Amino acid sequence: MDDQKTIMEICAQDERFAKNAYFFMLEALEFTFQSRDKDKETQNGAVRHVSGAQLLGGIRTFTLQQFGPMASTVLREWGLRRTEDFGAIVFNLIKAGRLQKSEDDSLSDFADGFDFYETFEKPFLPPSRQQAKPQT
Repeated sequence: MDDQKTIMEICAQDERFAKNAYFFMLEALEFTFQSRDKDKETQNGAVRHVSGAQLLGGIRTFTLQQFGPMASTVLREWGLRRTEDFGAIVFNLIKAGRLQKSEDDSLSDFADGFDFYETFEKPFLPPSRQQAKPQT
């Protein structure tokens, strides 16, 4: 099954996240694999796997590279507000058969990975506005 069809089926069952969030996740996953493997030689046919923490690190870097100061706006538009949302997308892709997980992988791996405000908003604010996190 192609990614477009898989993602459309997932979004029909779980409307929390925009379909672009799923395509972005697949791109971020590939980015994470490439970043991790650039210093290692990956064997042909080897199962590629990253932990939740590794994936969150890759997502953070990839998001900032792709969207810079617009990262928070784009992610919110797609329904993403915390790292647990990335985990929900990953596990929806696993459930649909698009990704695989190891026995050690858990949705809790994505809990409190990083703070969206501190990562995607605060670095782009003028210094006078960087003191306190706004109330949500």
